[in-house]
Amino acid sequence: MKTYDIRGKLDRDLTPALAYRFGRAFAQVLGNGPFVIGHDCRLSSPALHNAFINGVRHSGGDVFDLGQSGTEEVYFAVSHLRAAGGVEVTASHNPIDYNGFKFVGAESRPLPQEVFCAICDLAETAQFSAGAAQGAYRQVDTRADYAAHIAQIAPVGTRPLRLLVNAGNGVAGAAFDAIVARLAPPWTIHRINHVADGRFPRGIPNPLLPENRAETAQAVLDHGADIGIAWDGDFDRCFFFDEAGTFVDGEFIVGLLAQAMLGDAPGASIVMDRRVMLNITDAITASGGQPVLARAGHIFIKQAMRDTDALYGGEMSGHHYFRDFMFCDSGMIPWLKVAGLLSSTGQPLSQLVAGRKTRFCASGEMNFTVDDVAKVIARVAAHFSPIASHSDHADGLSMSFVDWRFNLRASSTEPLLRLNVETTAGQAACEAHTAQLRTIIEKNGGR
Repeated sequence: MKTYDIRGKLDRDLTPALAYRFGRAFAQVLGNGPFVIGHDCRLSSPALHNAFINGVRHSGGDVFDLGQSGTEEVYFAVSHLRAAGGVEVTASHNPIDYNGFKFVGAESRPLPQEVFCAICDLAETAQFSAGAAQGAYRQVDTRADYAAHIAQIAPVGTRPLRLLVNAGNGVAGAAFDAIVARLAPPWTIHRINHVADGRFPRGIPNPLLPENRAETAQAVLDHGADIGIAWDGDFDRCFFFDEAGTFVDGEFIVGLLAQAMLGDAPGASIVMDRRVMLNITDAITASGGQPVLARAGHIFIKQAMRDTDALYGGEMSGHHYFRDFMFCDSGMIPWLKVAGLLSSTGQPLSQLVAGRKTRFCASGEMNFTVDDVAKVIARVAAHFSPIASHSDHADGLSMSFVDWRFNLRASSTEPLLRLNVETTAGQAACEAHTAQLRTIIEKNGGR
């Protein structure tokens, strides 16, 4: 269990029987609904989806069944249909033998922590109320309305572009096609792994991992594309490759989108997390915006955005959040915004980020398996405290120095410690600081 949704290994942690109990608990805690329920294309998802729906209905909750869909389509449908909440059955980018549930409340708001915990506790104890009349059931299809909403948010310009898109055999393909049909842009589009296939013959779609990027990069070159776009399994994350097939790290996309959006709304707030922030902070302040820090994770970013009425929020992991999309994350709006920039500026993506890639160097996220997270973080803090100019524990351990910083935090989805290092002093300095931190972590049991 995460702090805001459910992930588990099939048969060991997650079964249809447990999905049924979560469905019953969800409806008993939140009321009679209606609730939007969707699922990704994993082979295990339909059975979990049906069991969850049965649980909701047996607790008296009404159901809008969205069927196979992306997480953001559930977010949209909850607000569009004025539902009391929603669930996407998905494990996103986790291994094929995992699955889970992503929850959302009314108005597409994250569930408060106490509500989420109440659902989990009730699912565990199974102390369900008796006597509720079975809830109603209706299949719904909101994709056309969703596509129209996305198209309205992100006009793309008139310049002909060549796009390479890789859905990774997740559920992005159908939503992408609906949006493109709505916009009818002057593009040539090359699609790979476009059809949903829960066997994931090319591997679990997670372009954040370097080993998963080669196919998209080569396809960009093979087709002479202006841009490459790839998604994870439930397409709430979006990733970019420039015209040379080079992966563009997420912090540069966040900075680019922040600058572009602030051009139409000077002074607006932009939310980011602490993992990688030097470039993003500079991009926001240089464009007249107000940077706002939040913990990593969608519920924390969304709450910070609502608290500050932020225009946009971004994470280096590929999550992008928009005020015009119920403050929720979308994997479709970002690539439309970037395509619009290519059209309006006439510049290639590599040129749009070149200056910032030179000024700001980052290690990329490194993962360590550790037996005692607290001990490792304490040892790292003790080593660097005498020379740090600033440190905080708001989201793991963040420490800043004259021309570099790092963030070290426990993963909320896997038994890992995640490290990010960044500097304005060049690649060699970044590598040196990273090596020093790696040595300390490994000496204290990291592997």
